[in-house]
Amino acid sequence: MYKAPVKEIAFTLNHVAGLGHAMEQGIFGDLSADVVEAILLEAGRFAGEEVEPLAEAGDRQGAKLVDGKVVLPDGWERLYRDWISGGWNGLTGPEEFGGQGLPHMLNIATLEMWNSASMAFGLAPTLTMGAVEALRAHGSEDLKKTYLAKLVSGEWTGTMNLTEPHAGSDVGALRSRAERRDDGTYRIFGQKIFITWGDHEATDNIVHLVLARLPDAPAGTRGISLFLVPKFLVNADGSLGARNDYFAHSLEHKLGIHGSPTCTLIFGDGKYGSEKGAIGWLVGEENKGLACMFTMMNNARLAVGIQGVAIAEAATQKAIAYARERTQGRAPGTAATGMSPIIEHPDVARMLLTMKSLTQGSRAICYACAEAIDMSHRDPQKAKHWQERAALLTPVAKSFSTDAGVDVASLGIQVHGGMGFIEETGAAQLLRDARIAPIYEGTNGIQAIDLVTRKLTIANGDHMRGFIAELCGIADAVAQSNLKGFGETAPRLRSAIDDLEKAGEWLLSRQADGALAEALAGATPYQRLFGLVLTGSYLAKGGLADAADGEGAKRIALCRFTAENLLAETAALADRVLVGASSLNAARIALA
Repeated sequence: MYKAPVKEIAFTLNHVAGLGHAMEQGIFGDLSADVVEAILLEAGRFAGEEVEPLAEAGDRQGAKLVDGKVVLPDGWERLYRDWISGGWNGLTGPEEFGGQGLPHMLNIATLEMWNSASMAFGLAPTLTMGAVEALRAHGSEDLKKTYLAKLVSGEWTGTMNLTEPHAGSDVGALRSRAERRDDGTYRIFGQKIFITWGDHEATDNIVHLVLARLPDAPAGTRGISLFLVPKFLVNADGSLGARNDYFAHSLEHKLGIHGSPTCTLIFGDGKYGSEKGAIGWLVGEENKGLACMFTMMNNARLAVGIQGVAIAEAATQKAIAYARERTQGRAPGTAATGMSPIIEHPDVARMLLTMKSLTQGSRAICYACAEAIDMSHRDPQKAKHWQERAALLTPVAKSFSTDAGVDVASLGIQVHGGMGFIEETGAAQLLRDARIAPIYEGTNGIQAIDLVTRKLTIANGDHMRGFIAELCGIADAVAQSNLKGFGETAPRLRSAIDDLEKAGEWLLSRQADGALAEALAGATPYQRLFGLVLTGSYLAKGGLADAADGEGAKRIALCRFTAENLLAETAALADRVLVGASSLNAARIALA
């Protein structure tokens, strides 16, 4: 059974990300450590006692389409209503619309818990919170007045409608169309696929944010507009009116996240209403919808990164518990007779420690990204710095953490042995659920392209150079600490940072010379290299912050394991960045 690691989450928030320091400085008003602890404890309780017990049924039953209605797994509608009754959906929502206005760091921490307990369930609020951000930033005052309070509370859910059968990552190829009406509304026509929580009966209304193209729109991404399309129209007094003209045509049969209804939606087919066309309202300006949607997508990318952390945490807990109970063989060096718990065997211990390293490193990366988002809004004197930091960390948080989720869940199955391949242990479900996260909200390959071409190049690379100087400061602090438990952490970490710096400068130079293809050939290795360096750096930062007690000794030991076992990979990754392009191009003949 999943038990939220509240103590570890709080430590990472306060001492690796900067929540503790920010509260001391009064940046978050009267928010105190006691309040943070109370929120985390209650979130952990709800995740473990309310959400997790329904996860297996959600996976086994899945969402179903019955007589045109999407039916959630048993107990999920009640669970969702209990969840919003606790105020969780509005944790960071704008106070003027009923939200609590708390730091994004706290929201990301609670999202981790919901997704560890059930990733399929945790997807619903993820999309709704993104819709709140997009509507708050780009919606008209009338749209905000009509929809935001219900979305902030979670009484209505939100969705993101981008993908079409012929247009996945290439959003500019979408064909859904919008037609203007004299009353200022638009009629939306088209088909959208892979729509997460696209339809259900858990709430009275669903608010879809839909990308579509106007008749006179320019080609490509420059001609896309964003529209708000509710399931039910809203009357002037706030009551619900007629059913809008869209419907769920089918549900996808997926590898994992079975409880989450992933819908194909048809807009404007004439099934509902006297006139064909789903009624929508423009969000932002015509032909500038992709910029509006990116507000939602950037929010969602960090939330998907935390899904990777969540799966990794659940898989690690399950594997450690099994390894302590399962006996097999006799571990070397043991004085006990009979079979040993497999956790005592070196290879199993190596797998478990790798799982813990990747989990805690990914958590720290995501929380640091959330810190940058918070500070970009709360620290006006350094707002530009924090905006750049958030932009730089977002693709790494999304990609490295979701890759870690898959890797850790796979290792969890390996620790279980044959029983991991059997569904009854739950280890297989975690891997099945984890596998979507590197794909949706921009594949991890797209994240790598974004990192190298848009984020590494911020301020001509100067922001990244400043960040590397900060990481070097952590390595230097380890070297100066004289704590023997760190072992070879300082030189190994400094070497890894040097690999990151060398690879980054090479990528900047190739782009400056117009050799974009060469740079992109090294984008994914660079992205993983970045994530590993951050993992080593943030684990070292945590070890330095907590060196005084027994828990500190554990943190330092895990940091050392990471530095001396995982960071050796950075040299190979840097080599792939620098010299991999030519062999990649030469080998294309093997694909012919």
